[in-house]
Amino acid sequence: MLKSILFAAFALLCLAAPASAVQLDPYKDDLFAYPGFLKSADGGDYVVVDYNELRDINGRDTVPERRVKPNYVSLQPKRSQKDLVVTTDSGSVKVMAVGNLDSPAIITIYLHGQGGNRQQGMNDFTFGGNFNRLKNLMDRNNGLYLTPDFTDFGEKGAAQVAGLIAHFKAQSPQAKLFVACGSMGGMLCWRLADDPKAAKDISGLLILGSLWDDHFIGSASFKRRIPVFFGHGSRDPVFAIDKQEAFYQQIRASAKGYPVRFTRFESGNHGTPIRMTDWRGALNWMLSVAP
Repeated sequence: MLKSILFAAFALLCLAAPASAVQLDPYKDDLFAYPGFLKSADGGDYVVVDYNELRDINGRDTVPERRVKPNYVSLQPKRSQKDLVVTTDSGSVKVMAVGNLDSPAIITIYLHGQGGNRQQGMNDFTFGGNFNRLKNLMDRNNGLYLTPDFTDFGEKGAAQVAGLIAHFKAQSPQAKLFVACGSMGGMLCWRLADDPKAAKDISGLLILGSLWDDHFIGSASFKRRIPVFFGHGSRDPVFAIDKQEAFYQQIRASAKGYPVRFTRFESGNHGTPIRMTDWRGALNWMLSVAP
């Protein structure tokens, strides 16, 4: 009963968000919906999702963690998928793209973590098909999805991604642009947020199983009030969830009504947010509150 009440309350809060000129249409929402809610707080900005590996990995994949069941996937985006090289002031950047390269209404960039590459976020079958869902959401909604390679998680890597952002925003200045960062990729998200030039082009950040950065408070992005979404597993052995939750609360306390949300996947591990985050729900919320 509690789960049903929390789910209904969360759904109403999503529906009550301010209307946006751009919203992503449903795509396999029934398959990718959160399995249930254990807790809701902060007016629905903080939620605890019921996560279970036997159900959400073994029950969802034909080969656990390697290949999702076919009904979770559509290969339609393959028709627009391209491997590109973009020239920036910090050198050439290899990037994979799906969707509308000419005039997208929304651009989503995924930055991988340690040991990853530009192909990780384009893999249709790993992480429970969640990247495939993101590809479909962009491809079917006049959007553009990008997954780049970069040199490192420091200044050079951040400069390369900033150059990539500038390149695509120059071509489509009207597009809302969101950056999702997995694990160590979060270092780049926070560097970009603190870059006044890049901050002007970014409409929101998604921090998935990643770290925190106190310098975000007072940064160019913070002053613009760009929305921030946190997804984190309660058993993450790499980045402690209590520190990430404390950072979420710090943002809330630093600016009244700041657009920030936290989804805690109870019993989830380091990669759980990449597998389980509801891309459509998170991006539609961001689209409704982005500057």
